[in-house]
Formats: sequence, structure tokens, C-alpha cells
Amino acid sequence: MILKIFRMEHNKFVPEYKTEGAAGMDLCAAISEPITLQPLERKLIPTGLKIELEHGYEAQIRPRSGLSIKHGISLINCVGTVDEDYRGEVCVPLVNVSNEAYTIQPDERIAQMVIAKYEQAEIEVVTELSDTARGEGGFGSTGKV
Repeated sequence: MILKIFRMEHNKFVPEYKTEGAAGMDLCAAISEPITLQPLERKLIPTGLKIELEHGYEAQIRPRSGLSIKHGISLINCVGTVDEDYRGEVCVPLVNVSNEAYTIQPDERIAQMVIAKYEQAEIEVVTELSDTARGEGGFGSTGKV
């Protein structure tokens, strides 16, 4: 799979895998000045990248675990999807879910991008679904342990 990357003028970095076994590549904040996120505030942070995916692939934008656990910085939509036909700038919708302000520095690693295959489903409307042991048991229905 080849991922084509177009670096915009305000981008200094190409995403890279930090280790041989890494599934995600880091995305950096392509900003010229620090941006502070107050508690519960959300902002769209540019990466300075445009991408071209092969047919049948998507880019998943995910939070960085270190920013999440240490500072409460996550993605407002948990996982973002970049569709194969999108050609605009990849931006990251960050949210501060902590009780303290956090300042994003220029070029700081703010998210990860994972490339994944996908399939479009063929939709079939039916009048009933097959039975399972779980049935309609939802949130918490399988217990704690």
C-alpha cells in the first residue's frame, strides 16, 4: 500500500512510524504559535498534510496515549476517518478533558494516523434478524468479569 503525502507550506514533518512494529504514524501540529486548550475546550489543529489513499483504504486518526493519560488531551470524536476520496488538509479535532489548560506547541506530536482496509457493505433491509444467545443485551449485560 502506498500513501501519497503532500506537505503544505506550513508543514515541516512527514509522518513516520517510530518503531518497526508501530501501527500508527505520528501527526504533528503545523502551527506557527502555541495554542492553549482550556478545560473542555476543543479546537481543530492543522497538520499541514494532504494525503491520497489507494482505493479500499482509509486513514484513522487516533489520540496519542501519552497526551491522553498525562494531560487529558484526546480527539473530540475519539477516532476520525479520512476517506479515500478526501483531498483537503488533514486536521485533528482535539479536546481537553482535564481540569487544567494545556498548550500545544508548534510541531508537537498530537495524534496518530493508522491506515486500514475497509469494505463498503451491501445493504439489505429485512423484517427480522437471527437469534443469538446475547440477544438485545447491551451496555454491561455481559457482567464485569
